[in-house]
Amino acid sequence: MTPSLLPVGAPRRIGFISTRFHGTDGVTLETRKWAQILEGMGHSSYWMAGLLDAPPQASYEAPLAFFNHPEVAAVQEKLFGVATRTRETTQQIFALKERLKDDLYRFIAKFNLEVLVPENILAIPMHVPLGLAMTEVIAETGLPVIAHHHDFSWERERFTLNAVNDYLQAAFPPLLFRMEHVVINSMAQKELARRYGIASQIIPNILDFETPPPGIDAYNADLRREIGLREDDVFVLQPTRVVARKGIEHAIELVRRLDDPRVKLVISHPAGDEGGGYIQMLRERIEDARITVLFIADRVGETRGRDALGRKIYTLADVYPHADLVTYPSHYEGFGNAFLEAVYFRKPVVVNMYTVYARDIDPLGFKTIGMTQLVTNDVIAQTREVLANAALRADWAGTNFELGLKYFSYAVARRKLAARLANLYGEGV
Repeated sequence: MTPSLLPVGAPRRIGFISTRFHGTDGVTLETRKWAQILEGMGHSSYWMAGLLDAPPQASYEAPLAFFNHPEVAAVQEKLFGVATRTRETTQQIFALKERLKDDLYRFIAKFNLEVLVPENILAIPMHVPLGLAMTEVIAETGLPVIAHHHDFSWERERFTLNAVNDYLQAAFPPLLFRMEHVVINSMAQKELARRYGIASQIIPNILDFETPPPGIDAYNADLRREIGLREDDVFVLQPTRVVARKGIEHAIELVRRLDDPRVKLVISHPAGDEGGGYIQMLRERIEDARITVLFIADRVGETRGRDALGRKIYTLADVYPHADLVTYPSHYEGFGNAFLEAVYFRKPVVVNMYTVYARDIDPLGFKTIGMTQLVTNDVIAQTREVLANAALRADWAGTNFELGLKYFSYAVARRKLAARLANLYGEGV
């Protein structure tokens, strides 16, 4: 990574806090990028979560902070889909909150933290006691805070009917002294201001466009064969979790309508935590469409290695170079990591015009195969043209990569994070 040339003030000890920093979910990935950037600016990063794979010497694991901790899950299931809660439930929430506050204070003391970065825990109420605990610790300590908000409660239908609106108003998010709020898209910025009167800055999701993407090497050269593809197959990659908002049924329909037995859909991630009905629906769609769909989540991990059967484990960076086309037909996204990945690896992409994409990304001039909830004849015709025309693919790839470098690179986040710290500490940028 290119060293920072910005005046960034004194080095700070920065504590990242969330329910989990583990795996490849969007919050974990973006937080790691922020930490890498901040460390490049001379700061130190420390980690607290219920599920952690950060360096042990810089970590504080608090099992109760994980949203799937049994005690937390038992309380959370009483809070949504209903309009009221019992007094006993309120007491349970406050008991958990107090235990979590103890963890937060221990984390702060252990690493002598100077800045706190709550990652999404003050935005989406997946863990109400943790959000309340975080809010009270900020109010009590007065420590500078950069609150990084990825998803809000009003963006998820399952949180609409709830018994904790008093807590949502107080802590999701709170408005406190020496607190910078960061959102990832312009819609969130506008809604946060409208609903809560809270000003925020946009730092979009990013990728290290300054570093060229890896390609096919000796380790990943056999990936197609290992996952069951022939060299002449058309590899259509769906690089997302299997959850309803990802719109994977549109990718299935696209492959069906291309009507070419060489075209195979490959889904790289596992099912999410939103129930099993969606995956069952997809399997029925696949059977009806009579196409080949490969689920390869068991062969994709964070690092290269071997599984229990001795088979190779590949990373997403191993998978992308082999893809001929990326599908990203999401109904809703807070931003769009998979879109940036497709651009970074110079792959053509079919993208549904979800609202954030339509407002914040598409106007920048990216060249894509766009769809609006329907796989139309035009979408099929464009897809066939792109797959058949190498010169067109190269032109799109070059244009898109340069736009990614301009708008969504580490350099963008580096400038904006330096400004957030400068605001908190009264330093010049």
